[in-house]
Amino acid sequence: GFPESHAASFALLVYVSCWLKCHYPDVFCAAILNAQPMGFYAPGQLIRDAREHGVEVRPVDVNFSGWDASLEPDATPQPIKPQHGAMAGVMKNTHAVRLGLLQVKGFGEAEAEQLVAKRGDGYDSVRDLWMRSGLTRRAIEKLAEADCFSSLGLSRRDALWAVKALDPLSSAERLPLFAAANTANLQREPDIALPPMPLGEEVVNDYQSLAFSLKAHPVAFLREQLDRARCLKAVELQNVRSGAWVKVAGLVLVRQRPGSAKGVIFETIEDETGIANLIVWPKTFEKYRAVVLGSRCVGVRGRLQNEEGVIHVVADHLADLSPLLSALTSFEGEIGGLANADEVKRPVEDIRRKIKPASRLARLLKDSPQLRQDLEELGRLEAAARAMPKGRNFH
Repeated sequence: GFPESHAASFALLVYVSCWLKCHYPDVFCAAILNAQPMGFYAPGQLIRDAREHGVEVRPVDVNFSGWDASLEPDATPQPIKPQHGAMAGVMKNTHAVRLGLLQVKGFGEAEAEQLVAKRGDGYDSVRDLWMRSGLTRRAIEKLAEADCFSSLGLSRRDALWAVKALDPLSSAERLPLFAAANTANLQREPDIALPPMPLGEEVVNDYQSLAFSLKAHPVAFLREQLDRARCLKAVELQNVRSGAWVKVAGLVLVRQRPGSAKGVIFETIEDETGIANLIVWPKTFEKYRAVVLGSRCVGVRGRLQNEEGVIHVVADHLADLSPLLSALTSFEGEIGGLANADEVKRPVEDIRRKIKPASRLARLLKDSPQLRQDLEELGRLEAAARAMPKGRNFH
């Protein structure tokens, strides 16, 4: 059985957590982000829930973030989603949540401590951070890829361009004499005005470097296609009568297959308005096994089940919509000026094809530039889908 002492301890923990979640969702969000990894909910879902409850969530920033998430007192009031409107009178959000450097993929705690220890009154440029913090160029590149230089007025592209200008082989640049020379306006070349990155690409790069985005939700870019297919938004399911046939689509967050459920799979998907819970019976699972287990974005047709406000969609048909995520990347906003400087047009995307110069493929690509362009474009489209989360599996 379940020991009473264990039950009492667990009940107290649950009560305190629920009380914090109800009255201080800002504090709860920061605390639970710092307790990760915990398993069921990924940081992206915790952040989405906090924002739905009126919490302002601020991005990771080299001048404001520590390793952990923190609370900042000057919060800007945020709208509360209608489905949580009944809680407006009890929530006491007074802080903004500043995301911590721990959210940046490939950036370690020791590097974060080094950055914070040398920060002082703040960094004023990428080069200033490099010279004072002692971080490697690769570590700073991780910060640039995660768009952590907003307080310096730098976009992701601007920051990456500045990182490329750093010379990791020149230790002399870090000496005080040369540092002073760098701060002086001596024969300084004018800054290059880089065109803004399309929002879809910003979101893809956020997911690649952070596993979530504060800018937009990936499914929002598919909404026009989903509307044509008569797919409802997750938030609209609450207005549909129980038993009706519905279509819904979203990123796969969680797949559960409890041992006590006799092979039934419970799947949670997310679109730009919230989450939808799916029930996949064993026969349906066997028919769509590859889609259920392999999709990062899934479309579902099924019957809506509403029991006292708890909504599920009992799946009858599932489709892998992951290829549609290529809509997040576009041909707009390419950095044509970089090509003249022997740089790639898309400095964030890491589609580097290592081909031996003497190989038949290398000769073929040399003779057919269009083929190479097509291959690179295919890789770019695949990268957009791969950037999305795979979904978490629980048994």
